[in-house]
Order: sequence, then C-alpha cells, then structure tokens
Amino acid sequence: MQNLRAIFIRQLSWALPLALIGSLALSACGFQLRGVADLSFKSIYIQGNAPSISKDLNKSLKINGIQVVKTAKDAELLLEMLGETYEKRILSLSGGGLAREFELNYQVKFRTREQADPTWSAVQTVQARRDFSYDDRALLGKAEEEAMLITDMRKDAVGEVLRRLTAIKLGAN
Repeated sequence: MQNLRAIFIRQLSWALPLALIGSLALSACGFQLRGVADLSFKSIYIQGNAPSISKDLNKSLKINGIQVVKTAKDAELLLEMLGETYEKRILSLSGGGLAREFELNYQVKFRTREQADPTWSAVQTVQARRDFSYDDRALLGKAEEEAMLITDMRKDAVGEVLRRLTAIKLGAN
C-alpha cells in the first residue's frame, strides 16, 4: 500500500506541473472559449422565410440574451430573412458515367434595420459549401452523411448570421 501511495505521489508530481505549463501556453497564445456574442441590442423581430434555420437562430439569440419578440414595434432591431437556397451539384463522374463526388451549397440571404430607421441595410448573403464522395453501394450511409453535412452547413450559417449581427451598432448612424 505504501508503494502505491509513493507511485501515485510521484505521478502527481509530474502531472501537476505539466497541466500548469499547458494552461499557461494556452492562455499565452490567446486561446479562449467561445462565449456569448457582444450584441448591441436586447430585442429582435424576425420576419421573412428561412424555416430550416429559424429554430437554431432563435435558440442562439436566446442563449445570447436576446429576446425574440412577436411584433416589430417591440423590437430594437428587425431581421428580415429573404430566403435560403440549397443546391447539390455533381463534381466528378466515374468512367461509367456514375456520380462519384458531389458539392453541396447552402445560402441564406437577410437584411436588417433599426426600429426607428425606415431604411433596410444592404442584403447580406451567408454561404456554406461542402464536398462529399458518393458510392451507390453505400446508399444509406451516404444519404445519412449528406443529411449531416446539410445540418452542419445550417449551423455554420446561423453562426455567421450571429457574427454579422454583432457588427451592428445601434444608433451609430
């Protein structure tokens, strides 16, 4: 029992300094966990049509302390979702003319305006693109992979919309 305790203490004496050095190295390089976004508004009204990202966008806004209101008059900022498009293109074919690689493109367009300002901002476009290989012999697996890539692209689009909203400073006109 005494030997086990001595081995444990010896191991701990190496682990603690290594953990300390690792944490110092991470803090020195500027690494920091992603926190909440620094948004200059507290309420937003979302109108328009982008149904596939609406749930994730609302959730991200609420996590960041932004209230999604039901009417435009109650909001500090108005966000109009102008639409989303999804496209799947063939990137490469096999010698027999079968598709072997696809490109997925997802695009969301939106614009914003302050409650007191009648002028909308310029239309902004967020795009995400993924490539994936295809094999008819793994049809179900490739269909699942495609669905996961689409979900990932939508989450990336929500993150990019949120980053662009952080750039808006209300009353900065």
